[in-house]
Amino acid sequence: MTSLSEPPFRADHVGSLLRPPALLAARDRHTAGTLDAAGLRAVEDDAIRDVVAMQENLGLRTATDGEFRRTSWHMDFIHRLGGVSPTDERIRVRMVNAEGENAFTSAGLAIDGKIRLDEPIFADDFRFLAGLTTTATAKLTIPSPSMVHYRGGTAAIDRDVYPDVDEFWADLSAAYAAEIAAIGELGCRYLQLDDTSLAYLNDPAQREAHGDADHLRYIRQINTAVADRPDGMRITTHMCRGNYRSSWAAEGGYDFVAEALFGELDVDGFFCEFDDERSGGFEPLRFVPPGKRVVLGLVTTKRGALENPDDLKRRIDEAAKYVPLDQLCLSPQCGFSSTVEGNSLTRDEQVAKLRLIVDVARDVWG
Repeated sequence: MTSLSEPPFRADHVGSLLRPPALLAARDRHTAGTLDAAGLRAVEDDAIRDVVAMQENLGLRTATDGEFRRTSWHMDFIHRLGGVSPTDERIRVRMVNAEGENAFTSAGLAIDGKIRLDEPIFADDFRFLAGLTTTATAKLTIPSPSMVHYRGGTAAIDRDVYPDVDEFWADLSAAYAAEIAAIGELGCRYLQLDDTSLAYLNDPAQREAHGDADHLRYIRQINTAVADRPDGMRITTHMCRGNYRSSWAAEGGYDFVAEALFGELDVDGFFCEFDDERSGGFEPLRFVPPGKRVVLGLVTTKRGALENPDDLKRRIDEAAKYVPLDQLCLSPQCGFSSTVEGNSLTRDEQVAKLRLIVDVARDVWG
């Protein structure tokens, strides 16, 4: 086995990273009105410089900006789509962890206009990131089109704007296609679509709660959005069961969606969560076709204890019973800080986990 020349890489990561204390303090000052937008961005810039250097120094061939300019992994993007407005309603997502129940809340959303891309989203953020990378490939992470629907459901769509819901889906895919084309022109060659819905829907409780969510529809819409992606752009999707302050929202293996997901979704790689029994076994990977990569999320971001490298190698061997070893890669199961609050581990523990992934990948694949 050899290293890979294009993403996803043997040692990769999902994207979000723990915010440093100086950045959190600057955000608080900005919220309080004692630091203007330019001042906040300057602090963000410094933090991103440091975190890109950290990723490259560890030997990672993927570098993100840690999502340091965002409050959450998805709503910062979704609320910038034309036709989407935040509402006073609070979206509450029940979360659980080893200690009990938690909840993630964010502003609701309304589809009160035609969905469109008024301007490329995160364009300046990507330019800044790309200007910093030297040995790593700059990766942009954005929520998948599915999340615009999954967060509010069909009830969030103004039927005066979209009397035919199929027109909503067509406009949504077109807006994403325009975004992909725009960031491609900026030089983006590694794009990740984060999609919790495709993992959540494996949980019967989630299917009951989101009766109008349909993974087959979501897969078709993503395929339409990425169909004309620029030459040389590699697109992956990350699918987890929730990640907020070390809590999760859903449980169960990938069995319910696996055949359609792995067989039909037109992406180059799948970041899959496999850090514990919550995520099920590797059997659904039997549907992965030749040429597609699976990034095994074996290293948890939900706690700081470091995994045993030999245990990780054994689990990679187990996964290789269902998909060839040459199609496999290794990563954390999710981001370290999907929201600004971050998970329950230290920045040193985060670095140790990323270093472990690089070391194990080198041992396994060379």
